[in-house]
Amino acid sequence: MVVIKKDIVFDPAHKLATDIYYPNDTSSATKILIFWHGGGWFRGDKKGLKSLGVDMANAGFMTFIPNYRLAPGDIFPAAHQDCETFVKWLLASEYTDPDDQANIYQIGASCGGTMALALAGKYGFPTITWSAPVDFSNWFKNHPEVVPSPQAKEELGLEKREDIAKAFYKYFVQTYAGSADQKVLQKLDATSYDYQNLGPLFMLNSVAELTPLSGVLQFISFLGEQNKSVQLLTLPGHGHAMDYSAEYLDESLDYLRQIAKRR
Repeated sequence: MVVIKKDIVFDPAHKLATDIYYPNDTSSATKILIFWHGGGWFRGDKKGLKSLGVDMANAGFMTFIPNYRLAPGDIFPAAHQDCETFVKWLLASEYTDPDDQANIYQIGASCGGTMALALAGKYGFPTITWSAPVDFSNWFKNHPEVVPSPQAKEELGLEKREDIAKAFYKYFVQTYAGSADQKVLQKLDATSYDYQNLGPLFMLNSVAELTPLSGVLQFISFLGEQNKSVQLLTLPGHGHAMDYSAEYLDESLDYLRQIAKRR
């Protein structure tokens, strides 16, 4: 049996809440898992992730699935700030013990993975990303011809999957950034985050999907220059984040359990 607590408010000022999924045998030694949903920073909600929360709790993790503010009503760095607000709330809450920072793990899907990277660098949480976008400023420089659109097939008449993905990529990044200003995009780039405390990191990406693999490889090279270890699993096809979550959830949780055994 999984016990579920819904809509636990962590930021009253912005009316942000989290759902919590408790495993059957919760104790002070139970590992805490934060799942950051995706949606391109302009959509997505914890309400649609009950099944995933239950699966994670059944795997032995006390699982938190928080919401964060969405664009275009709230642009960068609002969602990033909300994620840090949640972590600070969690560490000070009744749901954690004083030394539980070392007991927290993360999985982030799509843009949720981007924000998880920032938190991983600051707090050292072992982290898994599913298709986290990491490159924005260089991508925009290299794709000036792309017209942003959330529905490029219908709006622009595009037919190729790659072209549709590029239009959507430009749309959601620009929507959250608030513009195509390079100064803003550079701050959003994953390479701009502080990775001083980065712990175990496992990144999953399809070889031909919304998140360009070339940017991911450049990001891994960037971390390598800082002597940071990263595991990358490239998946066949074009699935993005939640598209392959059912197939790779067990592998992701096994990775976190192995990390837990060594800590």
